[in-house]
Amino acid sequence: MRADRRTFLKVAGLTLLGLGMRPAVNAFAGGAPRTALLPAGVSSPTVASAPQIATPLVGSRWAMVVDVSKWAMDAKDCIEACNREHNIPQFKDPKEEIKWIWDETFDKVFADDTNQYMSADLKEMHLPVLCNHCDNPPCVRVCPTRATWKDESNGIVMMDMHRCIGCRFCVAACPYGSRSFNWKDPRLGLDMEHLSSSFPTRTRGVVEKCTFCYERLAKGLMPACVEASKNRALIFGDMGDPNSEVRRLVESHYTLVRKPNLGTRPQVYYIIS
Repeated sequence: MRADRRTFLKVAGLTLLGLGMRPAVNAFAGGAPRTALLPAGVSSPTVASAPQIATPLVGSRWAMVVDVSKWAMDAKDCIEACNREHNIPQFKDPKEEIKWIWDETFDKVFADDTNQYMSADLKEMHLPVLCNHCDNPPCVRVCPTRATWKDESNGIVMMDMHRCIGCRFCVAACPYGSRSFNWKDPRLGLDMEHLSSSFPTRTRGVVEKCTFCYERLAKGLMPACVEASKNRALIFGDMGDPNSEVRRLVESHYTLVRKPNLGTRPQVYYIIS
């Protein structure tokens, strides 16, 4: 008798389980849920289309070309676009400022290329300054944690702020002053109600710099500063492609790179004429 009762309970349980799963089985078997299973007055839901996956921009050697004759027209928009995109804090004290791309005069950018007879107009011409994404970056060699490294697939000198221990060896090694150290919490210099969701905020005690907007390249977008350069003062492209615009510009104009005698092989080129 006990065995019969146990058998009955098993059969009953399986029957109820089967009835409970039947609507779900019917829904999967028929594709879209059947109308009979929906509340009165509710139509069958439509299946949402799959989100479009962005095609990343691919280059074997990303580089930036600066048309110095147009920079004055685009400087403000380019710098502000970078600041917004990467949640770069704004502090009043120059000793605490964080810079990814900024404005300097010719005599400071190309101190080795000036002379006593150079015109004042040329010495005081403003130029953009940013990480040069060198082919031979000294900052990478000195980093003890590999928080900064060179992506060999595209030449970008990357920066992982989460791995950085704040030793500042890379700051000392960079001959271009292109790295900033967060002496204080950078979020204290941000409008927290209008943060960009495309790039994380940082913490105190880490180094940061321009990364050629690698996160935008992965989405098929140009760097923020290049996109904001309406007069095309900044041109970005694959220097490894002989047919690219940046390659043609460098080959057809007189250009300068910063401190070429150091052997770092910078990949930011300035069109002088």
